[in-house]
This record gives sequence, structure tokens and C-alpha cells, in this order.
Amino acid sequence: MSTRNHTANALARIFLAGKFESDEMVERASHLLAKRWRWLRPLARRVVAAYDGKPLPRSIALTKFILSDLGFSRALEKHEVHVVHPLINVPTMNPIAVANTWRLPSICTIKELADLLSITVSELNWFADLKLFEYKRNRGALRHYRYRPVTKRFGRIRLIEAPKPRLKVIQTLILSTILNNVPPHTAAHGFRRGRSIKTFAEPHTDKMAVLKIDLSDFFPSISIARVQSLFRALGYPELVADTLAGLCSNATPLDVWDSPKVDSPAKNIRQVRWLYANPHLPQGAPTSPTLANLCAYRLDCRLSALAESVGAVYTRYADDLAFSGDDSFARVAKRFQIHVCATAMEEGFRVHHRKTRIMRRGVRQRIAGLVVNKHLNLARNDIDRLKAILTNCIRFGAHTQNRSEQDDFRAHLYGRVAFVESINPRKGSKLRQLLEQVEW
Repeated sequence: MSTRNHTANALARIFLAGKFESDEMVERASHLLAKRWRWLRPLARRVVAAYDGKPLPRSIALTKFILSDLGFSRALEKHEVHVVHPLINVPTMNPIAVANTWRLPSICTIKELADLLSITVSELNWFADLKLFEYKRNRGALRHYRYRPVTKRFGRIRLIEAPKPRLKVIQTLILSTILNNVPPHTAAHGFRRGRSIKTFAEPHTDKMAVLKIDLSDFFPSISIARVQSLFRALGYPELVADTLAGLCSNATPLDVWDSPKVDSPAKNIRQVRWLYANPHLPQGAPTSPTLANLCAYRLDCRLSALAESVGAVYTRYADDLAFSGDDSFARVAKRFQIHVCATAMEEGFRVHHRKTRIMRRGVRQRIAGLVVNKHLNLARNDIDRLKAILTNCIRFGAHTQNRSEQDDFRAHLYGRVAFVESINPRKGSKLRQLLEQVEW
């Protein structure tokens, strides 16, 4: 390695070793080079300005930035600069400004992370699987996930990736100690305590036009790079952030798609095989819903501002996006839809165009299974169908109506009635009276 590259690499590492503030960075760099060079402070300020408000860069990215800096190049041409002190890289927490207000545990080393999760360092590295052994080699018992492909309409495929018990415990600890302390965007209503499809749909009641857009392959489209960037934004050093992201992501082995349960055209299988082969958020892990909300924060910010610009309201429930507004929004809804799709694509998401709908006041406006035309309600045919099932349970016995082969049909019906009560208490109470007459 040349002197120039060696110096840039050492400066990058020392800049990232402590607080990301120009004065402290200059102090550490002066000790590293045994001299307070005049060009250090301007360089440190340019580095801080370049990454202001962003997650801390990786050391290799910062090295490239320093190497491309004109002031640094001129300094090395004019002076003989040498790294004279050994580089002692003691990582520290460097969160973005807003993260200082969140109650996040301080984890600066892999050993501290292993202690937090109550496992050894070797176990931590095995579960994180940053070298993708599960994708490349492991079989059966050595795998960390169980896989269940589900074929949907139009030949689309969804893969449920359920972590095995030990990894699930680790992911639950990460969720409770770190992720639950980070607030998502206010427009996000899915996977949040106190939020539901009811709160998701309520802002869109009695509007002139409602636009519904569905994101395709929501979880697998969120890559490990995004998750790593999120953990670095929370302040965790590069190696800790990479390990946390590895614990929460997965690359699906290719042989999973050879299952006879995968009933889909070969073209669709090739597409999802490529998509799931890249490390992504696994649908089925306890950390994935919260991480998906946090990784979609920038998307929510941009779409909220876009909606506000046309006098519309925006909410999101997982991969369902909903916008609504009055006359001014109704006039531009078609063009607005194009801007939303373009924004989603810029943020790394894909739009499922078959499910995109612009619903004006003259038709039934339905989002997340709820009707929002005048007030929040369930579709009449859904309530009538449930009423017919309950009536037939009373007449002919509950066992005759369990056509979907539910393991606990009684709990299933009680849950459906409770859901109706939460949306429409009047109709829900009538269904409750029928349910109480069923003999089990």
C-alpha cells in the first residue's frame, strides 16, 4: 500500500474511532500523525459536512472520500506525512443527532453484543452468518430458518422464513432492547402498538378520491445494506452494525424453490429465486416488521410531503399505501399516482400495479378490507357472509360450517365477531348474540 493510501486509510479509521465532530477528529488525527497539520481541520470539517445527518460511512467509503479530497492530495504533495503512532481503534457509539434522545443500549464491540444476547462470540458469528454459509452450504439441521413457500394469485410467490427457536430468541432480544426504542414515522400504522387497520383507514373516510397502492415483495426488497445503514445511524460501530444486520437478515438457499409446493410459472420462480438469494429481511422473523417500518422511514417522509403538496392525507400499513383528499386531489390523482410510483422505485421498492386503484366517491372506496365512503365500515357482503355462517352453526351445528378447516373454529369465529365489533359496534353486537346461541 502506498504512503498516500496508507495515510488516508489510517485517517478514515481514526476519524470513525470516536465522536464524529471536527475538533475531536483533529485531536485524534494529530496524535496519529504526531503533528497538528494545518490542513487537518479543513479536511475534518469537509468530512463532517459530507456526512451530516447521514449514517456514519464505512471506513472504506471514508478512505475513498479522503483520497479524492483535493486538499488532502495537495497536503501530501507539499509535506512528508507519516503515521508515526500505532492506530488504536477503540470504537464508540456515534448516533445521528435525533438518536441521542432514544434509549438505546451502548454496544461498541462484538463481545459486548454477545454478552447482551447471552451467547458466545463464536455463536454470535454463526447466527449472524455474514459469510452466507446457509445459502452456500448448510442443509437441514444446520440451517437457521424453516421455509414455507406460498403461491398467491397470478402465480406470485411469497416465502415464509421462520427462524428456529434459538435465533428467534436472539431476534426477540434485539427487538425488545433496541428496535422498540426507535420511533417509526407517524404515517406507519402496521406492526405498531396502538395502531391497526382501523387507524390506517380512518383518515380516509368521506373523501372525494382515495388512491390505494400496493408495494410488491415488501420484505425481501429490503436488503441487508439498508439494515446495516440503519444500525449505523443508531450509532453502532461498523462491525457491530453489520453483525446486528446479519442476525436480522437471511439469504434463501436455492434448493428451497425445488419444493413441490411451489406451483408457479418458471419465469416467476426465476425472479423470486434471484430476489430471495440476496440477504434480505425474512418474512417470519420477529424483527422484520419493525425493521421494515424503520427502513421505510425515508419513503414515508417523501410520500407525506408529496401528499401534503396536493392537500392529501397519507398513511401506510406494511406494504399498503393509501392517499385521499377532496376536489383538488381528485383532479390530479392520476398524475399524483405516477409521482408516488416513481418515488417508491427511487427508494428501492417495487409497485404492484395490478392492485393500484383510484376510487372516487361514486364507487365503493375500500382499503385494507374496510369501506371508507361515508364512515368506517365493513363491506355488507362480508357481514352477511359471517351472519349466514353463524345462523347455519345454530341450525346445523358448528362442525358443518368449518369449510376452511380451522384448528380452533370457535376461536376463529369469536375473533371475526370481535373484529366486526371493533369497526361497527351495532352490527357486531347482533352477530355476538347469534354467536352466543351456537352449541359447541
